[in-house]
Amino acid sequence: MSETNGKTCGPVDISESDILSAMKDIQGYIDISPGDFKEVFHVAYSHAVQRIMNSLKAADIMTRPVNVIGIEMDLRQTATFLAEKRISGAPVVDSDGRIVGVVSEKDFLAMMGVGKPISFMQIVAHCLNNNGCMTTVASNHAIRGIMTTPPITAGPQITVDAISALFIERQINRIPIVDAYDKPIGIVTRTDIVHSNLISR
Repeated sequence: MSETNGKTCGPVDISESDILSAMKDIQGYIDISPGDFKEVFHVAYSHAVQRIMNSLKAADIMTRPVNVIGIEMDLRQTATFLAEKRISGAPVVDSDGRIVGVVSEKDFLAMMGVGKPISFMQIVAHCLNNNGCMTTVASNHAIRGIMTTPPITAGPQITVDAISALFIERQINRIPIVDAYDKPIGIVTRTDIVHSNLISR
């Protein structure tokens, strides 16, 4: 079973009545309008979120243990494994357990010539018009033929803020977290970051 350390707690929208009630609860005289109070609160809230993002590490939110693909697995085995685990991608490791690549559904779609699908039905239509997309020969090829390499990885002390920047910059959805020997010890996905409650929507 996967283990995640993210906390669940959504951002709160502060109303005018909330602000007035808060101002009344504060002892003494406050020379500030409700509008100014709300503005100060939101700026302070943004600073707090940024502070937490700069202090929270991958080790705090990563999912573990990591589901990994063996380098010698073929495409059929890999697709079946990902489907059974209900995940869209995973690190690929060599015989020593060191990460050598990452494979995701995007790699399979690229091999099928679908590109970036709009919907599941687009994939179905493409396959029906292209003799099933994947031939018997292709399904027996090793995963090394389509995996993304070199893999983008990080250590457990990378901050959530830095991971978010990597997701945007490299256009990826997951980053394996590795130890000093390049062996996966966890993985951080966009979902893990959302669950860590630090990205405002």
